[in-house]
Amino acid sequence: MARHIYSCPLRWSDMDAFGHVNNVVFLRYLEEARIDFMFRLAPGNGSPSFSGGSVVARHEIDYVRPLVHRHEPVTVESWVTKVGAASLTIAYEIKDPDQVYVRASTVVVPYDLAAGRPRRITAEEKSFLQEYLDEDVKDALAA
Repeated sequence: MARHIYSCPLRWSDMDAFGHVNNVVFLRYLEEARIDFMFRLAPGNGSPSFSGGSVVARHEIDYVRPLVHRHEPVTVESWVTKVGAASLTIAYEIKDPDQVYVRASTVVVPYDLAAGRPRRITAEEKSFLQEYLDEDVKDALAA
């Protein structure tokens, strides 16, 4: 399974009064990684995949350990755990090589902004997402 790797800089303003990255800021880190994954890596030159809009239907976050501010970026690894007809689930780890700070997942729904409603995942998008599909999920689908 391929994982999308995003190097996320920490900003001074990310810290809270306790000297570590605030829990709300982790959502921004996930968003930055998700946007980098879905839009910059969308398949094909000039492909409209994922460009029509999407909405977040759910976030789930487990805070494993505090992250204190430093100059080095943190790594956000992302992969797909579910591809449905009209939604997908992205899993993440925010980490350094030797420790994990956050484990999370996001349910994303492609959205037709002009029509003002959710839309189905296209064949091109599904093909792209399956490259990042968790191996355990792939094996379960094949069985």
